[in-house]
Amino acid sequence: MNSSMAMKLFNILLFCTPIYVGLTLSISAHAGGIGLLKKYDCASCHALTGPAPATLAALWQRKGPDLFYAGNKYRQAWLETWLQQPKRIRPAGMFYMNHIKPGPKRNMVDTSTLTEHIQLNKKDAKAIAATLASMKTHTALIQAEKHDASISPGPLGEMLFDKIYGCMACHQIEPGFGGMSGTEVYTAGKRLTPEFMLSYIRNPQAWDPKIWMPNAHLPDNNKQKLVNYIIKLSKESNDE
Repeated sequence: MNSSMAMKLFNILLFCTPIYVGLTLSISAHAGGIGLLKKYDCASCHALTGPAPATLAALWQRKGPDLFYAGNKYRQAWLETWLQQPKRIRPAGMFYMNHIKPGPKRNMVDTSTLTEHIQLNKKDAKAIAATLASMKTHTALIQAEKHDASISPGPLGEMLFDKIYGCMACHQIEPGFGGMSGTEVYTAGKRLTPEFMLSYIRNPQAWDPKIWMPNAHLPDNNKQKLVNYIIKLSKESNDE
């Protein structure tokens, strides 16, 4: 081998080595995350592989949100933070009727029937969040959406959410204000990607065939207003 060829080979190796090392570390981290998902028995409450429940009977058995499309749904930074300091985002758990009791004004959450999520250390939370971020089933649904942050929700945002589409019957826009059968929305802008919110509002059943959230067939402009209203709520909320 002459000196010119040797130099070319050296340059190729010099260029490729960081890529190889980075890829190796990425694969290693992903494998570590998979191992941690098994260690903490996450599959006992969450579906890590699809599909979503196809029958109501299967839906009733769900203990936690499906995670096989977590990378298209959640913001990775939020996942990492939440796993270290988990806070309930469904006031009444996955299924409202399983966790309520009679109260002086209306049905109240029976907290004795709810279980707390395990709290992870920073290292494990980071590894699991990275692995969940790689789970991107239904990517075509995400790619079909384009979030327009320039569309202001204005005063119409809350009216759309509450009066016109009735979302507040199931979702809270601040602690204690709104329904309890769905997830809180005042932290959703920090938790969910805008494209997922747009797609889920467009057609909830495309993600979760038996879910009870209705498809209201919203005009595109109103979907943008709703998503930007939810993001605005998250910016105003003190709840991380």
